Order: sequence, then C-alpha cells, then structure tokens
Amino acid sequence: METPTALSPDIWERTPPEAQAYIRALESCLSALEARVQAFQAENRALQEQGKQTSRNSSRPPSSDPPHSLRPRRPRSGRHRGGQPGHPGQTRPLLPVEEVDEVVVLKPDQCSGCHAPLLGDDPTPFRHQVIERPPIQPVVTAYQWPQLVCPDCGESTRAPWPQGVPSGTYGPRVHATVALCTGSYRLSKRTTQQAMEDLFDVSMSVGTMSQSEKTTTAVFAEPVEEARDYVQEQSVAHLDETSWRQDGKRAWLWVAVTSWVTVCVVRMLRGGQVARELLGEGLTGMLVTDCSSAYNWYPASASDVCMVASGARGDVEALDVSLLYDATAPRGGAALGSRESV
Repeated sequence: METPTALSPDIWERTPPEAQAYIRALESCLSALEARVQAFQAENRALQEQGKQTSRNSSRPPSSDPPHSLRPRRPRSGRHRGGQPGHPGQTRPLLPVEEVDEVVVLKPDQCSGCHAPLLGDDPTPFRHQVIERPPIQPVVTAYQWPQLVCPDCGESTRAPWPQGVPSGTYGPRVHATVALCTGSYRLSKRTTQQAMEDLFDVSMSVGTMSQSEKTTTAVFAEPVEEARDYVQEQSVAHLDETSWRQDGKRAWLWVAVTSWVTVCVVRMLRGGQVARELLGEGLTGMLVTDCSSAYNWYPASASDVCMVASGARGDVEALDVSLLYDATAPRGGAALGSRESV
C-alpha cells in the first residue's frame, strides 16, 4: 500500500486502517478540488482576455465595443484649435458669368456723397452669388386608355401600352429617391415619408415604400450580378463581415472589396458558404481576410500566409491578424508582404 508523502512509513504503519481510509478519501477529494481550481483559473483567464478585446486589438467589429471602452489618448500637440498659421483657406469658387442662371446688376444712380448722377461702368465689380434650390412641383401625367369597339366584328381594342411607362402610381425617380433615403441615408420609413412630402410634395404610405424598396431591388438585380462577376475576376479581393440586424434578428453584413467595385450582401449565416457566394469557386487571386474560419475553404498553406498585426497592446492583449492568401504563389515561397496598421 502506498504511503502518503506527508507521512513517514513508520507513522503510516502505526495508523489504524480506518484513519488510513479517511486520509486517502481526503487526499482524493483534495486532488479533485485542485483540478477544479485549475480549470476555473484557466476559464477566468480566458474570460479576462475576452473582456479586454475591442475592435482595436482583435477582429471584432466596432459595433461590439462596450459603451465606455478606453481608447488611447493622443498626446497634446501644443497647437491651438482650428486653422493653423499658413494654412490655405477653403472658399467656394464663384461660377463664371456664362454658367449662372441670372445676373442682377446693382448699379448706383447717384453719388452717395454729393448726390451727383453717376455714369460709366466698373470693369471689376464685387461679385456675390446665391445658390437656391428651384421650387419642386411633382409632374403628374394622366394616361387615358380608351377601348374602342370595331363596327365590323365587334372586337374591343385598346392601344398598346407605351414602353417605359410604369403600371404603378410612381415613376422611377420617385422609387430611386425612396431607395436613396432608406438605403444610403439610413432614414426610417416614417422619416422618408415626411421628407418626400416636405421636399417633393409627394405623398406615400409606409406600405407603398416597402413595396417600392422591393421594386428597386428587383431592378438592380442584374447590375449587382455584373458587379459580383467583376469581383470574382479580380486578382486581389478583400472580404469581411460584421453583425447586422435584419427583421429584428441577428444577421451578418458581408462585403467584398476590390479596387473599383464593392459588393455587399446581408445573410443570416456567417459560414464559408456566403464567402463562396461572393467570391465564387473560381477565384484564383489573392484573398485578404481577418483570419476567420469562414475562409478556411480557400486553398492556401502556411507558406501563403501574410500576417498583418494591428499593433501590440501588451502581453495580455491579442493581435489583430489578417491573412493574405495567394493561390497562385508556389508552396513554400517567401512571404507576400506585411503592413502595420496605425
């Protein structure tokens, strides 16, 4: 029988069997508690590391940062706020006279001192231009589509519907303006409804705006497919995703960026199938990602990895690492390059 390390063999031999069994039970319980303490300590360290992660030292999006995340303060430069001495001023250039819509000459009739009549012209008068938006009134076109009955055979006939004339109530410019407000400008449908009425005197219901968005999306389906094809043919593509809200549920906004074209899609998944959808299966160039597992399907070995660190934040902070894959580079080749993000 094995003797506990804390007791000598002589003492252990003189210990009653009941006491020996009790001591061994205590030692077994102590070993289990030590293992649990070590597991808790490892979990605590992992949670502390996770709590210190922000968008500046990891691949997390800025939207996931806590409300009061600490950001490094820049040292004071000692300069005053605003434009610095020697800084060139920025003013709006005046349009040439031939490009303005109306010229109003404010020419005096008499001298402000002696009231004598004034004649002649000023070759270099002071110029002041006022920019004003024109009054906007919606253009309403009424189409009358009469149906005539043939006197010979009795057939009812209407003229063919003109090409390009919408069958709905609103024209393409109205649909485009609604999409611009709710899409690019991120306005709510209620705010867009108010803006359409205030700016353009066009009244629309919220339900009509939802249908207008679907109509505009269908119109842009073909150009979006052309943009995807362009992205898939490029030699370098950047791919990333961030959290998004779609119909009250958590979704993901995916973006594929090239030199000239950027394609965005919203999907409920964060897996590699969405990356394949954006890039296609035939991409053979370089792919820049943030080291997410969604891009592990792309063919690349450790020799094709170019790590881009956003900067060390201390031993307890993680490095934001990006991977630059090159499927055309030979395996075992040199690194493709590196960049330090400031």
